[in-house]
Amino acid sequence: MTETRRVALVADAAHYVGPDLARMLAATGHDLVLGEPSADLVAELEAAGAAVEAVTGVANLSKAGSSEALVAAATARFGRIDAAVIASGRIVTGRFTRSSVEDLDKVVAGCLHAPYHFMRNVVPVMVEQRSGQVLVITSASAARPTPGAPLYSAARAGATMLARNVADEVARDNVQVNAVGTNFMDFPEFLAATGATDPEVRAKVESQVPLRRLGSMEEFASFCRVFLDGTSTFTTGQFVAYAGGWA
Repeated sequence: MTETRRVALVADAAHYVGPDLARMLAATGHDLVLGEPSADLVAELEAAGAAVEAVTGVANLSKAGSSEALVAAATARFGRIDAAVIASGRIVTGRFTRSSVEDLDKVVAGCLHAPYHFMRNVVPVMVEQRSGQVLVITSASAARPTPGAPLYSAARAGATMLARNVADEVARDNVQVNAVGTNFMDFPEFLAATGATDPEVRAKVESQVPLRRLGSMEEFASFCRVFLDGTSTFTTGQFVAYAGGWA
């Protein structure tokens, strides 16, 4: 009898940890539903033995229709979703006393609307099948005051607590929902935002991290995988900061 492969949905397979996580999930026996993957990534994953459903037009995860399209594609192709992960966010910086309600609206849309829509569409599928794992990637700034980014930190904390509340609600349905939050990661957007493309600036940024370096996407994908791959399903409603000891 052929063993049924697990199905994992990666909302954003174009950026951040998405490509590395897709590779690791494919290597551990998952078929994949991917938001906005590159053609090269799809070819690589299919060559590794994964069936891949690529979904386009879903880059803006703060729109309800993006998550709806991802879930519809997953259920149409595979009939189930065993694991689902979203990484999203809109960084707004500056002092609180100089902020505007427009700034607040932007950060809430990017940091709260996206995970809300994602969980609102994914979780009912898992509740109906009475199994599933959801991982919401927020920010380590959710765990501590963050000078220069108070609105962002607050919105990220809201997303983290939303995930934990959802976890509490659906635990009886054998669905696990967890959140992880990053900071000081070695990827282009962070380097550009902090000026760490300059070696001297990077050294100053790294000095803020207790481990004195930036985190890599590959090691972060390894950390996330256990929340998604079905090997450990007795953890739910948790938040873990992944920031080299900063939080």
